[in-house]
Amino acid sequence: MITRADVVDAAGRTAGQIRRTPVVTAGPDLVPAGTVFKLEFLQHTGSFKARGAVNRILSAKEQGHLDPSVGVVVASGGNAGLANAWAATHLGVPATVFVPHGAPQVKVDGLRAYGATVVTRGSEYAEAYEAAVEYAATTGAVYCHAYDQPEIVAGAGTLGLEVQDQTEGALDTVLVAVGGGGLMAGVAAALEGVARVVAVEPAAAPTLHAALAAGTPVDVGVAGVAADSLGARRVGTIAFDVAVRTGVRSVLVTEEDIVAARRSLWRDWRIAVEHGAAVALAALTSGAYLPAPGERVAVVLCGANTGPHDLS
Repeated sequence: MITRADVVDAAGRTAGQIRRTPVVTAGPDLVPAGTVFKLEFLQHTGSFKARGAVNRILSAKEQGHLDPSVGVVVASGGNAGLANAWAATHLGVPATVFVPHGAPQVKVDGLRAYGATVVTRGSEYAEAYEAAVEYAATTGAVYCHAYDQPEIVAGAGTLGLEVQDQTEGALDTVLVAVGGGGLMAGVAAALEGVARVVAVEPAAAPTLHAALAAGTPVDVGVAGVAADSLGARRVGTIAFDVAVRTGVRSVLVTEEDIVAARRSLWRDWRIAVEHGAAVALAALTSGAYLPAPGERVAVVLCGANTGPHDLS
C-alpha cells in the first residue's frame, strides 16, 4: 500500500535528479477560471515516467539489490521504456528493454539513443513482458514495472507534492489520465486528505472504471487514439487499492473528446502533447467533469511523445 509518507520519501530520494515542472494558469475562455495546467510533459524523456524510474533505481541501489554491471530491465516500447533507459544512463547503470515485434521504429531508436540495449520478443506486449521477467530472474537485473510497483508509484506521486506546493495549497481537485494507474495512484496517495483526484479514462480503454464497477481489477479491451500511452489492459493492483481507499472517481471521455482537447491545447495555448495527456483536459472541455463554482482544479498534462503532423 502506498501512502503520502512513501511519496515524501521518494521526493527526498529523487531531489535534484528530476525536473520540477512548472504550473501555469489557463485562460478562462475554454476552461473554468483558475484552472491550472501542470506541465509534466516538460519532464525528462517527455513524460512523468522519469519520476518513478529514478526512484525505483535509486531504491534498489539503497537496498543493495542493484548490480551495476547488470543494471535494470523493463518491457515497454513506450514512455516507460524511454524513461527507464534515460534514468539508467543518468544514474550510470545499463538498461535492457524488451519490446514486441512491430514496436514503432521511432521509439526503438529513442531507446537506443538513451543508451539502452533493445531486445525484440514476441508479437504482443505480454510476450515481451514475460521475456523481461525471465531475464531479470536469470541475470539479477532489477525489474522496473511500467506502473505497478511501489517505488514506481511513489515516484510518480512526487508530482502531486509539487502541484500542491506550487498552488500554495489552493487546490481542490486534480484531473489525471489513467492507463495502468501508476500516476493516479501516486498523486492520490500524495494528496490524500488534501485534495481529491479524478481519474479520466478513454471510453475505449476504461481500466479503472471497469475495476471499480467489478470490485476488482479486470481485463478490458484496449483501443483508440490514446492506446499507445494508456494501453494497459488491466489497472494495477496498487492503483486499484489506492483509488478505493482515497475515493478516486473515474469519468470517461470519447475519442472525439480526446482529439478535440489535444487540438485545443495546440490551437489555444500552443501546447503539444500526446493524446494520452489530452485525456485529462478532455474531462473539462467535454463536460464529463463539471467543477463546482469556485472549485480549484489542476489538469496534469503528463506526456508529449507525439508527432506534430496532426495537431492542427
